[in-house]
This record gives sequence, structure tokens and C-alpha cells, in this order.
Amino acid sequence: MLGIKKRKEKKINGESFMQGVMALMVSQVLIKLLGLVYKWYLTNREGFGDEGNAIYSAGFSIYALLLTISSTGVPNAVARLVSQHTAKGDYRGAHRVFKIAFATFAIIGLIGTMLLFFGAHYIANSWLAIPEAELTLVALSPAIFFVAIISVFRGYFNGRENMKATANSQTAEQLFKTIFTILVVEIIAICSGVDTKLMAAGANLATTLATIGSFFYLYLFYKTRREDLAKEIVSSKPYRTKSIGRTVKNILSVSIPMSLSSILTSINRNIDSTTVKRGLQTFLSEPEALKQYGILSGKVDTLVSLPLSFNIAFATALVPAITTAKTKGDMKTANKRVSFSLLVTMLIGLPCMVGMMIFAQQILELLFPNATDGAFIFQVSALTIIFTVLEQTVNGALQGLGKIMTPAIALLIGVALKFILNLVLVPIPQIGASGAAFATVVCHAVAFFIGFNVLRANMKLELKFSKFVVKPILATAMMGICSYAVYFILNGIIAEKLATIMAMLMAVVIYVLAIVTLKIFTKEEILMIPYGQKLYKILAKFGIYKEAENAVK
Repeated sequence: MLGIKKRKEKKINGESFMQGVMALMVSQVLIKLLGLVYKWYLTNREGFGDEGNAIYSAGFSIYALLLTISSTGVPNAVARLVSQHTAKGDYRGAHRVFKIAFATFAIIGLIGTMLLFFGAHYIANSWLAIPEAELTLVALSPAIFFVAIISVFRGYFNGRENMKATANSQTAEQLFKTIFTILVVEIIAICSGVDTKLMAAGANLATTLATIGSFFYLYLFYKTRREDLAKEIVSSKPYRTKSIGRTVKNILSVSIPMSLSSILTSINRNIDSTTVKRGLQTFLSEPEALKQYGILSGKVDTLVSLPLSFNIAFATALVPAITTAKTKGDMKTANKRVSFSLLVTMLIGLPCMVGMMIFAQQILELLFPNATDGAFIFQVSALTIIFTVLEQTVNGALQGLGKIMTPAIALLIGVALKFILNLVLVPIPQIGASGAAFATVVCHAVAFFIGFNVLRANMKLELKFSKFVVKPILATAMMGICSYAVYFILNGIIAEKLATIMAMLMAVVIYVLAIVTLKIFTKEEILMIPYGQKLYKILAKFGIYKEAENAVK
């Protein structure tokens, strides 16, 4: 009977830390693959290309800013508050946080929708100086309301360490977005005679439709579990209930500081949308300046954000995991999870950065054969990957610890530096749009080092220099040299695009083998991974690890 109760509690409450991370990571891989599909379609679609990307991205950047204000910090804030209640067995209090947060952010989301809808003309003409973006803003405005309430659902289930709700809803949303983007843009292209402005608006309308679909998925997910949740609430431990006003104050006091980092990230993108085109027009024609901005904000940002989306799983899972560990006084578990997450983040970021720098031109030609410009901008932008992914993980850990203002302050300093560098570098003809890419690298490097030093001062991290830096760099170097050698040998023997694909597949194989050969993970760390016990037995069978090897070296 006790076993059945435990299984049921696990079903409602969620999974282990790494199960949650893996669920989110698989979801993010699918999301980005789907994202590449529609971005590939748009960039190569006749009448869209880099110019359409510029209009699409300009509108989306403003939407993202309002979206961030209304919702982005909410999932982590709600997750943190919910996990505090569930750690004590106060399921009634956790559900009360959810209901009050839902009502609060529905109102905030509605305000954001109204602001974007009625302010679209002014924003497009006066702020962005891209009048063509007005319709894209109107098309995106309803999405703000839906994302605000979606974020509360996700935060509630994340706080209960059930990451599948977030993972599945995000995957469903991206699937809807990919399908709707292609359908809507094709219909508009046929009806309008390939009008770039209308096609860009249609692409953003697809985002709104996908968001509505994601909301209905989460509502059904919640509804199917409502009976179990009700039983859990009835059996909840009795705790003093806070007033609605006090609860709203608690939610906002956590969500606003958590949102600041995301708001600043969105402002960071808006710095590009408001300064790059203007800076480039000092020495380029308006169409060429718009095209260069489209390269930066369309193709390059999409590709560089790939590793960020894989790694966000750790940042998302760390907030409730560390909050729960801290509430229970189990900081040893928290230290291990953060150290492991930072190591994996390093192993994700380094090869992605190096691979994109080495194969920048080949990747653009492979994915965007009708718009291959921008290799140097891509290479410069790739430098930001390692700092941004590490910054993500550090911020998740800091927010879980309650240091919610530190990420915002660190990023504020970085954003200020980026703004100055954009104004100085972009108008220089020899630098141009790549100056904005370099400014982003500086921004996130500064933010990471500030956040990491604060985290290290508050946690006993298990990060040896040889394991955390030297071995990952060696594995990445082996990958880079061998994969480029494969490309160099095959190019000319087979088609260049096929040579690129073969080289990148070889890069993955070599990198995994290098990680295993260098024994970057300890036995204990391998056992943290889902199916880690089976994996360790296989490695021990091949003599890479010894069966009796100590868990920690």
C-alpha cells in the first residue's frame, strides 16, 4: 500500500532532477529542429529572405520585450514559491499560489496585449524606424495574454518537479508554430503576390496561433490531474493561509527580480533592433542596412541560440531543485547538482561554439542556400555561446538560492557595455554588423563572470580546473581538428554539402569518444544520468572505468 502511495505521489509531484532535465532537453532539441525548419523555409522562400527576416525579427523583438515583462520570470518565480510549499507538505498553499498567480498574470498579460496592439504604429515608425513591422506587432499582440497564463501553468508543474508538462507544451507549441508558419505564409504569398511585409506579419501570426494551442494543451494537462490534486490538497498539512494581497505581493516580489534578467536580455536584443540599422545607414544604403540587420537577427541569432535552448533545461530544473534542497537544509545535494550542471553546460557550449566558428560558411550554405551571406558575423556571434550557456546555469542556481537580484545586476552592467559598444563599433565601415555581435560577446562574458563569482562565494562548488576547463578544451580541440580534416579530405571527392554533413556527424562521434576516453565524468556523475547504471556497466566492460572504482576521484 505504501509503495502504491509513493508511486502515485511521484506521478503527481514529478521526476528526479536528471529525469526532469532530460525531458526538457529532449523537448528543446525537438523545438530547435522544428525552429530550424520554419526558419529555413522563411529564409529560402522567394520574397522573404534576409529582408523578411529583418521585418519579422524587428516586430518579434518588441513582442519579446513586452512578453518578458508580463511572463518570462513567472515560471521560475511560481516554481520557487510552489516548491517551498511542497517541500513542507503544504500542497494547499502551493495550489493557492498557482490560482492567485494565474489571476494576477492574466491581468498583466491583457495589459501587455493592449499596449502592443494600440501602440504598434508608434513603435514601428518611431522606435524601430521600420514601418513595415507594424502589422507584425498587431499579429503578435494576442500572444502576450496567452503566454502570461501559460507561464503560470508551467511554473506550477516545474515547482512540483514535473518538467514533462513544460517540455510537452513547448514541443507542441513549436510544432504548431512550424506548421502554421508554412501554411499562413504560403497562403499570404499566393493571395498577395509575394508581399514581403504581409508574409512577415503572417509568420508572426503563426506564433500567436501556436501559443493559443499550447495554452489548451496545458489546460487539458491540468484538468486530467485535477482529481488527484484535489485529493492531495485535502490531505495537505495544515499551515496558516496568507491573504490574497500578501500572496500577490510575494509572487511579484519574486517574479519581478527574476524577470529583470529576462527583460534585460530582451532589451539587449532591442539594442540591436534600434541601433544596428541606424548605425549601418551611416555608410550603407537603407536596403543593404536592413539586409545586414536581417542576417544578424535572423539566421545568425537562430543558429547561435541552438545550444542555449538545449542548456535551458538545467537552468529551469535548478530553480525548484535548489529551493527544495535549501528548504530541507540539504545543501550537499544542491552543491552536487550545480557542479554537475555547470560541467555539462561547459561540455555543451564549447563544441557548439568551436563547430560553428569552423564551419560557419558551410553551415550557412547548407541551411540557407538562397541567402548565404554573413559568415564572419556568424563566427563572431558564436563566441558568445560559451558565456551565455554558463550564464544560464549560474542564473538558475542563483535564483534557486534566493539571490534573485544578482543575475539582473550582472546583466545590466553587460547590457550597458553592449549599448556603448554598438554605438561605437557598428558605424565603422570595416566592422559594421559584426560590431554588434562582438558587443553581445562582451555583454554575456561580463554577466557570467560576475554571477559565477557570487555563486562560488555562496556554494561549495566541486569544480577542478583540469576537469572543468582543461579536459573539455582538449575534447573540443580533438573534435575540431578531426572533423575539419574529414571535411578537407572529403570535399572535392563528394558534394560539399554532403562533406559538411559527414564532418559534423564525425565531430559528434569524436567528441563523445573524447569525453569517455578523458574520463571527464566520475562514476557518481554517470549514475546521475537516466540509465546511468547500464551506461556505467558498458563502460566498465570496455575497461574505461573499473567496476570497483570509487564514486569520486
